[in-house]
Amino acid sequence: MIELSLGQAIDRAIENAMSEDESIVLIGEDVPMLRAPLYARFGVERVMGAPISESAFIGAAVGAAMEGLRPIVELYMVDFLAVAFDAVLNHMAKLEAFSGGEWHCPVLIRAPSGGGYGDGGQHAQSLWGMLSAIPGLTTIIPSTPMDAYGLTRTALRHSGPVILFEPKLLSEEWLEFLGRLGREDLEFDVPENASGMVNEDEFAPFGRAVTRREGGDVTILSLAVGVHRALAAAEALASDNIQCEVIDLRCLSPLDRESIRRSVAKTGRMVVVDEDYRNYGLSGELAATVLEAGLHPTFVRVCVEGTIPYNHRLEKDTLPSVKRIIEAVKEICQS
Repeated sequence: MIELSLGQAIDRAIENAMSEDESIVLIGEDVPMLRAPLYARFGVERVMGAPISESAFIGAAVGAAMEGLRPIVELYMVDFLAVAFDAVLNHMAKLEAFSGGEWHCPVLIRAPSGGGYGDGGQHAQSLWGMLSAIPGLTTIIPSTPMDAYGLTRTALRHSGPVILFEPKLLSEEWLEFLGRLGREDLEFDVPENASGMVNEDEFAPFGRAVTRREGGDVTILSLAVGVHRALAAAEALASDNIQCEVIDLRCLSPLDRESIRRSVAKTGRMVVVDEDYRNYGLSGELAATVLEAGLHPTFVRVCVEGTIPYNHRLEKDTLPSVKRIIEAVKEICQS
């Protein structure tokens, strides 16, 4: 066991996987600098810097995967997938289905996601709802270092494309390098206990949610930073004799629908805490999941309602917070 931050856990998983599998290569902007230990160990042929053209190097990764390599593509932010959306939507996601299983595209895209550090709506999105809607893509969103390590290790043995959403507020290295950008007065609302112990022998399965807190009054469904906010809210609500069950989804495609239905059937109330957009997104899919099972819970969403502001104070009001979660739970318990 070793104590790591979430970002460090992903790095360790990649290093261990690269030492075991020579087909794994890493490509992205500035990766020889950003992942200097990997560059020093594995060299220029396996850790490759790329020009500022996501469409070029993600497209190249699809071809490399078809030729037998297992590329890891590193982005500065998930928002920049928009530049290469054709490669993601129309090629890597569909290759296996179009070829009848003859071709595979084992590409892992490491994509820092989320806001909370005052960088504006073009750099602070999550987008996991939109990307999880694409058939053929696996989407993983860890909230702990152990899950970050285990899910990454599993992804690097998976036969298809995986998008790893790395929550920025849980990745200390990312915040200090890109999040701060010389702004010494900037304060990050980082959840407590963002670091954790990692067992390097463990892999985490896709499509299996985890109950982070047991409770019988309300089910709170969340992921990434939202899990930590939900746990803090649940602790505060316990003093009002409201017992919240907090479910960490961890993976959206595939989604652990059975665990969601089982918890909501027990509590009869459901709160979705989602740093992604409210409209046409994850929260609506979760509502459909329980309704299609014949459940009719009282339901409320704590999501992002519109474009995320650049102003850091306004940004805080836009993103899900402990305060907003507490208000939502109290509202649902009184209705």
